[in-house]
Amino acid sequence: MTEGWIDVAAQADLPDNDVIAVKAGGREIALYSVDGEVYATDNICTHGHARLCDGFLEGGEIECPLHQGRFDVRTGKAMCAPLTDDLRSFPVRIVDARVIVQID
Repeated sequence: MTEGWIDVAAQADLPDNDVIAVKAGGREIALYSVDGEVYATDNICTHGHARLCDGFLEGGEIECPLHQGRFDVRTGKAMCAPLTDDLRSFPVRIVDARVIVQID
């Protein structure tokens, strides 16, 4: 496997149109399944210390469970107030039905 790529989950463990938390490279990552595609971001909101895996995923946006700010899970972009900082997002590959995330 190429350096920096970490096997984090079986693709079957990620329910359709939902989010789960996994550990990768010493950090907690949120994995999202959106219309058959898988995305990964940091799991902690940039506004308050909330786990995004406890939020509400609708389409390509995750809503923080604390203050209802939303991020685009495909890019990590903060979409509305009170958020001002984007989330870190990570490249994802599916290899042999496993979710592989690149952490540098």
